[in-house]
Amino acid sequence: MRVLKYCLALVMAAVLSAPEMPARRFAVSTNLAGYANLGTMNAELSYSFSRRWTVNAGIKYNPWTFRASSPARQFQNRQQAYAAGVRFWPWHVYSGWWIAGKLQYQEYNSGGMISRRTEEGDRVGAGLTAGYTYMLHRNLNIEFGIGLWAGMKWYTEYACPACGMTLSSGRKGFILPNDLLISISYVF
Repeated sequence: MRVLKYCLALVMAAVLSAPEMPARRFAVSTNLAGYANLGTMNAELSYSFSRRWTVNAGIKYNPWTFRASSPARQFQNRQQAYAAGVRFWPWHVYSGWWIAGKLQYQEYNSGGMISRRTEEGDRVGAGLTAGYTYMLHRNLNIEFGIGLWAGMKWYTEYACPACGMTLSSGRKGFILPNDLLISISYVF
């Protein structure tokens, strides 16, 4: 806990003492709500190419399997996802309301949480997200947003996370919630 407090104090000191840049072109952010999804690590890089538009690239990664020593109770939401998109800011980049569109690829293995069934495969699709960015400091923002994505998935469904008994496989369309954002963003 002491290390966490030290790191937080160090980050805040760096943010508050950062020199002012004439143009705020880049931002790096992480979605804090994403970590609640069984520890899914994530990051996004954003570049402002005009007063109202940014282009974004993001990654999500979760390699964790829980209770792997007990296959009867094993669960996971493993994934690696890559996204690229744009955001439109009606007022000005990196502050206020925004709407975003993106293309995304995801490789996933999820199951054992609600039922014993497990599904793994690949998803490709497009998403829409909307939200609001609040400026905490000239270089530090907090973002709130929500989004959906839809597309095609190629999957295999298993009876349980560790047994390997195939129930079905194939290709079909999907519509899923994608983003629940509570992000911290550093703008430079």
